[in-house]
Amino acid sequence: MTGSNKPQPTLLLVDDEPFNLEILAEHLTEAGYAVELASDGEEAWNWLTRAGDSFDAVLLDRMMPGLNGMEVLKRMQAHPQLSGLPVVMQTAVGSPEAVREGMEAGAYYYLTKPFERDMLLAIVAAAVAQHRARRSVKQAAAQPLDGLAMLCEARFQLGTLDEAQRVAALLGKLTPAPERTVLGLTELIVNAIEHGNLGVGYAEKKAMMQSGRWREEIEALQQQPEHVNKRVKIVARRQDGRLLVEIEDEGDGFDWNRFLDFDPARAFDPNGRGISMARAMSFESLAYQGAGNVVIATILLAPPEQVAGGL
Repeated sequence: MTGSNKPQPTLLLVDDEPFNLEILAEHLTEAGYAVELASDGEEAWNWLTRAGDSFDAVLLDRMMPGLNGMEVLKRMQAHPQLSGLPVVMQTAVGSPEAVREGMEAGAYYYLTKPFERDMLLAIVAAAVAQHRARRSVKQAAAQPLDGLAMLCEARFQLGTLDEAQRVAALLGKLTPAPERTVLGLTELIVNAIEHGNLGVGYAEKKAMMQSGRWREEIEALQQQPEHVNKRVKIVARRQDGRLLVEIEDEGDGFDWNRFLDFDPARAFDPNGRGISMARAMSFESLAYQGAGNVVIATILLAPPEQVAGGL
């Protein structure tokens, strides 16, 4: 985190055990984070309702007396200003059922107690990156672009992570919920770059994220002779009250069926949730074709009754 021009990330740490709070705070402050501490759910909720905009992520203990972690999470999801704040759920119960319950309530990042320092930092970095991407999307979506509403079809070719975000931000302006659309499209396009064009596998990306050098390593791979000219092709078109975005990479495909629904077994990894989150939150439908190097995302542009009527 150090050496960046961006503001220092701030975390809210919530745990009813003082020793756990102390260890978390020590590891995270050493890594360059600012932290605020809460010793129970009520104190955490007071922090969130007073200063929720100041946090980049919440590390939330699941089991606490009084207002427990699941109840705090449910309150956050029901609150318009807090529902997008990433929650890293700390739990001593790592069963698939417990993880699935938390995922359904909105916790996509997990730590099992006792946790390892490197895994803690990797998970927190992933959650903070998600939140900062969401903030960037909001800023991009707020900028008007006259004439875009008249667009019928557009074609793009891109190669870099920055280009992926710019194209996703542009297409998001065509849709009723730009923020959700941009987050989903960015996930799919980045997946096409890193997994499709560069051949980065699940375990390799996990190692990159655990080292904190994911972006640097992706950009270094793109400079290698065998990758430097690879592109992702995107075709976006309006059709029957929907926006269809087709994304094609130059890779050999992947076993996409495994990633359409989020597997609780991957909840403790810093990666592996993007496609399922995009499918659930950003699109009306998501369809991979063939080996998986082509995906079509469908976004509803008109109310369902208008679409059904052919408008």
